[in-house]
Amino acid sequence: MAVGHASDDIGATGVTVVRGIDAPFRAGCALLGRATGTRELDALSPRHLVDRVDAIVLTGGSAFGLDSAGGVMRWMEERGRGFPVGVGVVPIVPAAVVFDLAPCGSPTARPSASMAYEACDLARPNDIAEGSVGAGTGTTVGKAAGVGRAMKGGVGLSLETAGELQVAALAVVNALGDVRDADGHILAGARGDGRGFVDLSRSLAAGSLPAESRFATRALHNTTLAVVMTNAAMSREELAQLAAASSVALGRRITPVGTSYDGDVVFATSPLHGLPSTPLQVEVLAVAALEGAIERAVRTARGRDGIPGLADEVAR
Repeated sequence: MAVGHASDDIGATGVTVVRGIDAPFRAGCALLGRATGTRELDALSPRHLVDRVDAIVLTGGSAFGLDSAGGVMRWMEERGRGFPVGVGVVPIVPAAVVFDLAPCGSPTARPSASMAYEACDLARPNDIAEGSVGAGTGTTVGKAAGVGRAMKGGVGLSLETAGELQVAALAVVNALGDVRDADGHILAGARGDGRGFVDLSRSLAAGSLPAESRFATRALHNTTLAVVMTNAAMSREELAQLAAASSVALGRRITPVGTSYDGDVVFATSPLHGLPSTPLQVEVLAVAALEGAIERAVRTARGRDGIPGLADEVAR
């Protein structure tokens, strides 16, 4: 698989494309949040006629960003890649969005089809940028206590292996909640009045969020998107199960997650012909990979517009 980014650093938005290097692939998905923005997810159903996809688009711009998938379709069509329909090909490009219309940049900046075309063209299997790039350019975390207390989110990647078996994960983290490390300590999220954190799960449970949070007005500013990728041979049914199993990583690393105000979606992919493996082995590796990707998304994120990034703290 290859990954490419295109970023609008002024408007603070962007798009990330995951595509096959030179061929289509199988995919499945799991919808976790209840405020999703998506396109072409029906094509991932095991009952759908089309049994493969050409790319997955993760984009900022809320529902406006879904238009960017047209750029990937154009890139694919120019190269004869897509579902054959007799008179040509129709590229199959599922997409999902994060809400980044504020606070890092311009609320009118949206990823365009030309940006997605560029991201698709630049996609590569190695040396992939992380942090405040692509769909993670304008993302933030810890917004349940108000944007003034939030920190930067971003894009993270991680890889787990077992012999020749590989499972990689990519995460775009724009969470309402806090992001935690493997020991359960908050890495990035809603900042407290001192140097610590509010701890959103505890504060929400106690009904004790800071008065300035204006929580209801921030209801749409969240979402974590993820793509889990394996070189194992898996059916569409198994990939749907893999996507669902991988969501455990979100529950371990983001608190709270999958709320009524999150649009969380997890995709899972495999090649049309891959290594033999057991689904359970792949699922265990996928959870570990996605946990690592979520952590790296905030560890590599750079601050902007008064919203601090963890990478800036590490660099100091």
